[in-house]
Amino acid sequence: MAEDSGSTKLTYFLIGAGIGAVVALLFAPKSGRELRGDIKDATRRGVEYTQDNARMLSSKASELYATGREKATNLYESGRGRTNDLLETGREALTDQRARVAAAIEAGKRAYQDKKAEAQGADSDLAPEGSEA
Repeated sequence: MAEDSGSTKLTYFLIGAGIGAVVALLFAPKSGRELRGDIKDATRRGVEYTQDNARMLSSKASELYATGREKATNLYESGRGRTNDLLETGREALTDQRARVAAAIEAGKRAYQDKKAEAQGADSDLAPEGSEA
């Protein structure tokens, strides 16, 4: 941010200096041909300065774009990797939980069948000897 402020101040200073130089040339006691040549030179220098600054700004903008794009790509890849890791962890947890629920259901079925068999065995023990259950 400090560079922008210094750059802006320098630009304003140079613009002011250019305007001052043109005004000084206009009021200098020179012939028309000399004055036109001086104005032409000052204008050429101003145009060259502007073109140089435009090239520098273009280069800096390209660098910043490339840096931003690289960072965005890295963040995307990092987020994608984390998302895949979380997804895989969730799938594993779901599979594990399914296995636990299936095991609990099987254990419940076996316990029910055992209690049923136990109850049927107890009923046959209680039945009178001559009767069939």
